[in-house]
Amino acid sequence: MADINVDVLVIGAGPTGLGAAKRLDHINGPSWLIVDANEKAGGLASTDVTPEGFLYDVGGHVIFSHYKYFDDCINEALPKNDDWYTHQRISYVRYKGLWVPYPFQNNISMLPKEDQVKCIDGLIDAALEVRVANTKPKDFDEWIVRMCGEGVADIFMRPYNYKVWAVPTTKMQCQWLGERVAAPDVKLVTRNVILNKTAGNWGPNATFRFPARDGTGGIWIAVSDTLPEEKKRYGEKGVVTKVDAENKTVTLKDGTTIGYGKLVNTMAVDALVEKMGNKELITLSKGLYYSSTHVIGVGIRGERPERIGDKCWLYFPEDNCPFYRATIFSNYSPYNQPQADAKLPTLYLADGSKTESAEAKEGPYWSIMLEVSQSTMKPVDEENLLKNCIQGLINTEMIKPEDEIVSTYHRKFDHGYPTPALEREGVLKQLLPKLQDMDIYSRGRFGSWRYEVGNQDHSFMLGVEAVDNIVTGAVELTLNYPDFVNSRHNNERRLAQSFNFAGTSSSNAAPAPVPAHAANGAKEIPTRDRAASKASVNGSHSRKPSKQVK
Repeated sequence: MADINVDVLVIGAGPTGLGAAKRLDHINGPSWLIVDANEKAGGLASTDVTPEGFLYDVGGHVIFSHYKYFDDCINEALPKNDDWYTHQRISYVRYKGLWVPYPFQNNISMLPKEDQVKCIDGLIDAALEVRVANTKPKDFDEWIVRMCGEGVADIFMRPYNYKVWAVPTTKMQCQWLGERVAAPDVKLVTRNVILNKTAGNWGPNATFRFPARDGTGGIWIAVSDTLPEEKKRYGEKGVVTKVDAENKTVTLKDGTTIGYGKLVNTMAVDALVEKMGNKELITLSKGLYYSSTHVIGVGIRGERPERIGDKCWLYFPEDNCPFYRATIFSNYSPYNQPQADAKLPTLYLADGSKTESAEAKEGPYWSIMLEVSQSTMKPVDEENLLKNCIQGLINTEMIKPEDEIVSTYHRKFDHGYPTPALEREGVLKQLLPKLQDMDIYSRGRFGSWRYEVGNQDHSFMLGVEAVDNIVTGAVELTLNYPDFVNSRHNNERRLAQSFNFAGTSSSNAAPAPVPAHAANGAKEIPTRDRAASKASVNGSHSRKPSKQVK
């Protein structure tokens, strides 16, 4: 007998695990428990604070949503108007010393004339080719050329995507794209070139929210706080060391054993199968690829420069800087950096030179967060990365050599991006069903390894929908039909809905809930599925790496 027995065990308190736990708490039927190796909830959506008081997220996170249930849950956790700031995305691509509005392929009117000609030629060729093509693109690179032409491909798409994914576009499949990449309108692009106009905002995150305090991680701590304390085991007492799928038992670092009926796993699936010791699944998981992410933060004394203005995040396809994206993190909230009256010493100037005085002085302050990818196909000089990134900021005119650096931050996340490699679907279509046959639902950014449903709202709903599938057999739309959920407003679930349970739960079978409104003749709610991921206290994921891109 295990020390603890529950109907549903959730591993990981990132967005996916919290989505599963929140739904279980909402349904109030099956018994459940959530465990995480970190003291605080958040996983890959957590926030760090430097000793000087600058906040940095685990990469570029903002809140935009495809789901009402997700909105309900985070609004319940942070209900006040002053809990949030709402922003219009102001985003640019840095190219040849110019700021080209995002998306780049819709705004080639901003480029030098010779580049405009090259891009227009490619777009026309692509438009003609796509009319007669009778096969789907075989990889991401072919998709780029078909949609954008060779000009845009060479100038922006290939170099930028290599910097993001740390793998050439020829080694990636293209089924993941959906709403992630804007397909250019050739007539509009041509018209804008002639009239010297720019295109408007595009994409699902053209408007986004950001928490006023505590960064993105504060959202998930607040969501976790809405759950019963007795159903949470975080920190050292929540570290999973072994998963016994045959006996449906999880062993924790402190020796505690937990018996479960169903397991919702949100740690990286390659780490899960290692903890299971299943050689077949371990071998299968070797076909999944990922890249690591370095998050670099730079805190600067002084007023935010006019050249920076109210920009949100910026893209860098060129090789004059190591980072592919920069976020002006101080623009998201005035509480993402120390207040102006805080006194901080200058560490050094941006050009590396020392200041004459080490005396602490007042602000104001502003900050930049940078992201750098790494893989075996794209090595990084980790020891000098911070210095090289600061030089990259000078090269791209983001900061000046004489700017005073008052705080720096560098953290590496071993599993940063789940690569949509050519082999991915062949692995997932075997691996996830084999796990589910063992009553293990592996969900989340790395739990189910689908980047196209890896945003915070997707990840949360992967957990919600996994629970609904466990309890009612409902289809997991987010996991199985990404394009469908990304193309509509998913309003079927609401936190205000109530459930009536008949029957008693057991550790092997959960009772089926009946939505209270369904009993009154209303339409019964459909359902979905998914789960989350987690980082260990020291910043790396608590698992051994599977196989980096080669």
